[in-house]
Amino acid sequence: SGDTVTGATLNTSGYFTMKVTKTGEDTALAKIIALVEEAGSSKAPIAKLADKIAGVFVPVVMGLALLTLAGWLIAGQSFEFALVRAISVLVISCPCALGLATPVAIMVGTGVGAKYGILYKNAEALENLCHIKVMALDKTGTITEGKPVVTDIKDFAGSPEQLLAIAAALEEKSEHPLALAILQEAAKRGIKAPAATEFQALSGLGVKATVDGQTYFAGNERLMR
Repeated sequence: SGDTVTGATLNTSGYFTMKVTKTGEDTALAKIIALVEEAGSSKAPIAKLADKIAGVFVPVVMGLALLTLAGWLIAGQSFEFALVRAISVLVISCPCALGLATPVAIMVGTGVGAKYGILYKNAEALENLCHIKVMALDKTGTITEGKPVVTDIKDFAGSPEQLLAIAAALEEKSEHPLALAILQEAAKRGIKAPAATEFQALSGLGVKATVDGQTYFAGNERLMR
């Protein structure tokens, strides 16, 4: 009681009553959207450098264009001729791409990342990503599908098929993601689970049921101890 629940959380067993305390801009989803927008609008160190260069380069180019205009006029050419040459200097030399390319690349990068479920805190994080040598991930589902599957079966008595059949019988009435993985593996191998009675879900531990008159437990190490 009193614990918080984030939107899109899955409750796989039983039920609980919850109270909505955050709506609109206060929700986790709204904060994620704001994070993506902030990352897209923030400036990376390389963008700041480009702005500094452009801040010096643009006035210099404009000065050169004016000198070109004045030079041709002094040389006796018409104003139209001199203006065309001055504009040519501006068009060729002005670093428009320098100031535009980096922000556009950051905006596109954060947008594509968000599409694939990757969020950047800001543009600096996106730029520094290329220097990463070690990445630590804190939960299942970050780079995996978030859907557990059976990879190995180790039995100490009987056969793997018999163990899987009993496990499937125990987990048939459970809503846990691991239960689903066991049932899918049994179906894949064509194993039909026997009927289980007196099923009981042991919260945070596992399950308990009776199969063919025998009581079985399936769960974590804490339950076994």
